[in-house]
Amino acid sequence: MFEVGASTTFRAFHRMPEQPPPENELHPHDYRVEVVAERERLDERGMVCDLDVVTGSLADVADRVRGRDLSEVCGNEAVTVEILAAWIHARLARPLGDDGAEIVSVRVWESADAFGGIRAPV
Repeated sequence: MFEVGASTTFRAFHRMPEQPPPENELHPHDYRVEVVAERERLDERGMVCDLDVVTGSLADVADRVRGRDLSEVCGNEAVTVEILAAWIHARLARPLGDDGAEIVSVRVWESADAFGGIRAPV
């Protein structure tokens, strides 16, 4: 399996209503998102998909959440890193799949040592 990937960072806000303070209050995280596109065989260009498509699509998604309350963007009251990863995957599946990716993985890091993610076909 071949792969290409990119990462970006952004600050966004969330709350965990069922948790004690300060988690149940709106608070920021400096998220790092890593995206990996996979393909069994390289295409005629010698690519999984174009890195410009990966980085551009990821930048577009990051711009949609940067500085925002994730519950408003993702439609969930409590946005965990797993929910955010699935939301990002849903927005990257089409552009990356249209350019040749077969599987896309998304990892969302909310700290230097904690992440959640998803790996699924596009």
